[in-house]
Amino acid sequence: MFRKVLVANRGEIALRVLNACRELGIRTVAVYSEADRNALHVRFADEAICIGPPRLADSYLNVPAVISAAEIADVDAIHPGYGLLSENANFAEVCRASNIKFIGPPPEVTRLMGEKEKARQAMKKAKVPILPGSDGIIETAEEALVWAHKVGYPVILKAKAGGGGRGMRIVRTPEELPNLFHAAYNEAANAFGNGELYMEKFVENPRHIEFQVLADEHGNVATLFERECSIQRRHQKLIEESPSLQVTPKMREELSRTICRCLTDIGYQNAGTIEFLMDEDRQLHFIEMNTRIQVEHPITEAITGVDLVKAQLRIAAGERLDAILPAKLEIRGHAIECRINAEHPVKFTPSAGQITVFNVPGGNGVRVDTAQYAEGIVPPYYDSLIAKLIVHGCDRAEAIAKMERALSQFVVQGIETSITLHQGIFQDPDFRAGNFNTKFMERFLAKKAEES
Repeated sequence: MFRKVLVANRGEIALRVLNACRELGIRTVAVYSEADRNALHVRFADEAICIGPPRLADSYLNVPAVISAAEIADVDAIHPGYGLLSENANFAEVCRASNIKFIGPPPEVTRLMGEKEKARQAMKKAKVPILPGSDGIIETAEEALVWAHKVGYPVILKAKAGGGGRGMRIVRTPEELPNLFHAAYNEAANAFGNGELYMEKFVENPRHIEFQVLADEHGNVATLFERECSIQRRHQKLIEESPSLQVTPKMREELSRTICRCLTDIGYQNAGTIEFLMDEDRQLHFIEMNTRIQVEHPITEAITGVDLVKAQLRIAAGERLDAILPAKLEIRGHAIECRINAEHPVKFTPSAGQITVFNVPGGNGVRVDTAQYAEGIVPPYYDSLIAKLIVHGCDRAEAIAKMERALSQFVVQGIETSITLHQGIFQDPDFRAGNFNTKFMERFLAKKAEES
């Protein structure tokens, strides 16, 4: 096992990794920006090194600064958490060149899966179901018109290097395609430094389903079931749950077997998530792979009993999956996660500032992952996520009841949060019945606007 690990992240995920390391007897090093000087991940790490001013590019995304901190602290490995440098293949290569273990997949695999069209073709080759679409990058609007005619409207243009909904445009008619093609290209170029686009058939009312995977460095791959992530706004997830009400045991088994075969073929290692859209006929279609731990990983931990971050560390240290996972993985009950964001619950504007009151709920089957506290500061420079509220029940009805109780006891003052938004969602009859898709929030917010 590693002697010392640097956590190249901040907030709740940095604290989550520090906790896993401590339980495994690994010393830890936190890095922080000047804005996070009083953050809990700085306080609870064995060592902490300031790597720059508040701006992400000058601190948490500054690869030379992170590597210098790792070398100064003489660490064996770096855990990148999620976001930031976690899917940066160049950073993983620098770690390798510096003789520091990157806790994640090899850079070659990260790069392959990060290029959405290449990932799509890799999945197609392994017979993982994908949506009809272009056979590669589309160079011009004229070529896009040809492909749209073959695929059939509506279609969606996607950025090759995309994420977070940027560089995406839905096209419903040939007349609007040229302008939307150029808009998607320009947005992708500005966001990712790469404007290349590909095309897929657009699914009108999909559900968003993802499968958690673990792969060791000896060619073994396992899936840890699926998560339902359809409650989202502008492609940003708000609520996740596991298992999905829509995935049957037969679907789960067959797709898991196909995923394992594909990831073995490409040499995948460590944790990852395969994301799918489910159409109205309940058919699943691959959309992308995230080559890192996910924000919503705690709900998988709840239903399996597997600590995914410890598993990442143990895999990176060379252990085999059969020494990490139970002999038989089974779904135990139902788990739900709410992302508590520092933002206005209706306007969705960010809310930075000092927290004056911070009371988190507890009790059987309730977990809160957070790095915030009373008198703590929410800086204006970073993601608005301040906590994850996770509940686990014997079934979905009990999980919903626990979540409603926990939300009522989660008190944050001094800043705006999304707690009341979540409370409203859990009162919605369609949500309670499991009758929703990725368009749920549009309908929910429109209904609330009419009522007010």
